Amino acid sequence: MLIIGETGTGKELVARHIHHLSGRKGPFLAVNCGAISDQLAESELFGHEAGSFTGAVGRREGWFEAANEGTLFLDEIGDLPLPLQVKLLRVLQEREVVRIGSRKPIPVNVRLVAATNVDLDQAVIAGHFRRDLLYRINITQALLPPLRERNGDVLPLAEYFLKTYSLRMGYKQPTLTADAIKALVAYAWPGNIRELENVIHFALLVAGGDEIKPEHLKVTGGWGTTGHHAHSWVSPSNTGQTTGDPLTVIGEQLKQLFAKPSDSQFEELEGLIVTEAFNYCQQNQVHASTLLGITRNVMRTLLKRHGLLHDSVYVRGSSEQEWGISADARQ
Repeated sequence: MLIIGETGTGKELVARHIHHLSGRKGPFLAVNCGAISDQLAESELFGHEAGSFTGAVGRREGWFEAANEGTLFLDEIGDLPLPLQVKLLRVLQEREVVRIGSRKPIPVNVRLVAATNVDLDQAVIAGHFRRDLLYRINITQALLPPLRERNGDVLPLAEYFLKTYSLRMGYKQPTLTADAIKALVAYAWPGNIRELENVIHFALLVAGGDEIKPEHLKVTGGWGTTGHHAHSWVSPSNTGQTTGDPLTVIGEQLKQLFAKPSDSQFEELEGLIVTEAFNYCQQNQVHASTLLGITRNVMRTLLKRHGLLHDSVYVRGSSEQEWGISADARQ
């Protein structure tokens, strides 16, 4: 099954619900494909034998084996490296995995649920995703609309998070004022449900009373109903005074740059736009990509190109405390 939706729309929650309804006896395991490095990806998914590569001091099963008889959730599958897509396709077709350093296939019975926040059809056209793999994972599809397209969900979700965090923090549950409710419903929620959860959590920390008011919410003066930051153009040379159309001002400044051409001018301009957008959005990739009108994958590529993002190794579900998986189950 393929779940499509923006970041923070609850794709993993839907995948968990599918697992609970399935009656499968095995575990639910979630892996963030965008956080796996190219060097460790095959080992993480399919496992390895002792001595199969430098650092492989012992035998280790991969996520497919660990999820046997259960459900494996591959989040952001569009970020999976192309070489690994070929091997994943074979696993799905043959229903067996081969650990690195071994020739013995291991049968697996796994329900696969994949999720993405990008248009995989466009990724196929761009050569970033295999068409045959898309056909394989897209047998059933679920589309999750962004929170801004389902305003009726905002208040029930806000009340749920209020109750949850009040109990967790030992607070008396406050109420939302009418103005606070209006602010929540009018907000565009570029970060979707995850952002709403963080906003409510923050409001509980700063409210300190029986009511949550608009000033306790991090949505006022931020992202407007159009999904873009509301701001006025401020001239760097005359701070505090607004000027005319920002594009006109930028155009005049570009003419001065073009009068002194350089071989790296385009790269410098691109780097300036990416850097300023990234910092303006407090280094949030999703917000920055929305602000510039590009996909998150394109934004990640630009950030790496200009030295603003470095590869990290983090696999969701690797924490034993987070998922309740014993150390023995991972070995």
